[in-house]
Amino acid sequence: MYIRRTHTRNTATGERYYTYRLVRSQRVGGKVRQVTLLNLGRHFAIPQADWPTLCARLEEILSGQEVLLGGCGSLLIEREAQRLAAQLLARAQAPSAEPAPGAQPSAEVHSVEIDSLTLARPRTVGVEALGLWAMAQVDFVALLERLGLTGPQRAAVVGVIVGRMAAPGSELATQRWLCERSALGELLDVDFEAMSLMQLYRAGDVLMRHRAALEKAVFARVSELFGLDWTVTLYDLTNTYFEGEAPSNRKARRGHSKEKRSDCPLLTLGLVLDGSGFVRRSQVFDGNVVEGDTLEEMLRGLGAPAGALVVMDRGIATEENVAWLGAQGYRYLVVSRERRRQFDASDAMDLLTAGGERVAVQRVEDTDAGEVRLYCYSESRARKEEGISARFAQRFEAALQAMHEGLSRPRTTKKIDKLWERIGRLKEKSHGAGQHYHIEIVADAGGETAQAIRWERRPVAGTMDTHPGVYCLRTNERGWDGEQLWRTYIMLTDLEAVFRSFKSELGLRPIFHHKEARADGHLFITVLAYQLVQLIRRRLSVQGIHESWKRLRETLNGQVRVTATFRRPDGRALHVRKTTQAEREQYRIYQALGIDPSPGGVRKMLV
Repeated sequence: MYIRRTHTRNTATGERYYTYRLVRSQRVGGKVRQVTLLNLGRHFAIPQADWPTLCARLEEILSGQEVLLGGCGSLLIEREAQRLAAQLLARAQAPSAEPAPGAQPSAEVHSVEIDSLTLARPRTVGVEALGLWAMAQVDFVALLERLGLTGPQRAAVVGVIVGRMAAPGSELATQRWLCERSALGELLDVDFEAMSLMQLYRAGDVLMRHRAALEKAVFARVSELFGLDWTVTLYDLTNTYFEGEAPSNRKARRGHSKEKRSDCPLLTLGLVLDGSGFVRRSQVFDGNVVEGDTLEEMLRGLGAPAGALVVMDRGIATEENVAWLGAQGYRYLVVSRERRRQFDASDAMDLLTAGGERVAVQRVEDTDAGEVRLYCYSESRARKEEGISARFAQRFEAALQAMHEGLSRPRTTKKIDKLWERIGRLKEKSHGAGQHYHIEIVADAGGETAQAIRWERRPVAGTMDTHPGVYCLRTNERGWDGEQLWRTYIMLTDLEAVFRSFKSELGLRPIFHHKEARADGHLFITVLAYQLVQLIRRRLSVQGIHESWKRLRETLNGQVRVTATFRRPDGRALHVRKTTQAEREQYRIYQALGIDPSPGGVRKMLV
């Protein structure tokens, strides 16, 4: 076994270059022939002086001798030898097809030395199999081919998306996962260990060039699979943060971080989803974008049918946006921005959430505005807001008490005008608690210095203190009852779950890229990975499997492909590459989706 370098020419361009092949001399019909075992491409990185050492180590591995090389450069040679051995085994002839019905299967019997057993190259295969199954459901690879992507580009795209599903992280982390931990290359017949990191980076660039076509085609296919109803559209935004300053990215801006990372530049992701949680459209905005300014750009050209219902949270439901939705023929269901709270329990109906908690809703017609107001009271929300109010009130009163006690000590502020300034600053920082207090400063005989500070709590009507747990929805859909309106609005909580999945399960945060296109590509890869995860979970839910993606991933990562090597009495080595048997929970998932519980099959090689 040795490496051969061949001088060749590109017939289309005339370029001349060298290619490398792993060959073996073999006697055929009385003549010695060179048989090509592997094509190593034109960018084979091992120096020519190390070729004999590499081939010798490769022979050792294939013959079952697992003694690592020593000396300078041995790690690089060892890694390359292991990679080539794995490629040879992956290309070994698969076992013959199943026998015909009624025929006896032929057993393959080998005599082996049991103590010689070694197990090598464990690689996860479960999440990879599910990712490829989901891609097949939406004809994703065929779509990439129709968009003009080459074979290597398609392989890189599949690699980064499945990598985001299985081991969320940066493209560098994805490359390590593909090369060191995953059997995805075996399932695709792709050598990811020979793929450069730059090819994975460029996969995001290619996806961004075809973003609109991909989103449209994937959502259309999902709609066919599940018969989705387009009449409900959810819209919301979230943001993520950069590692570093990202000075070359014009969208990287400091603003209000929903993850309390205002110390970092931010990037905002807007999503339009249907009522089932599938993404219809995504868009990346500046990190400090005003939420209310993004709606029109996202909904224009969406192709939603006339009269579609748009559900939005309070941050986006400005008067201008609500008016625009009505003018464009959309129905809307939004959280009202009116500050005064009101609720009449005697005119409300009780509902139960999926968790068994009580929610009361009061439906009020607003004939002048042509709208319906739905005033809602949630017991769990009331407990939360009462706790918040009590905490801020306690802090406010403690600060007033400290100011009052300071009047009896020397070298403290006692001038009345300065005390009012301090009280004003205290109210500013009290998160609204200060409005519920009547404060009086008792002056001394001279009228310039204070003797005491007195206060009395007087809750302002129509606020969180007097109406905890109350919020208001407004809609121009006047034909629905209170329960239908409230249960439709609750779909927004599913959108919040989507954002949590993006961030905690699919590696949306943080962003390591500093270039704008690469950062946008990182977010879009996460969007595509989410679409496939949502498809898998929706299919599993029909079969009664409702686990989170994190839990499913942990379950499936317990199944691996492994190479078992035995020595035979005649000195030859038997290599068997096979997937471990699916455990009960893994088998249940495979059965629900109709997937082979032993992905990758069996490969055997006798050396």
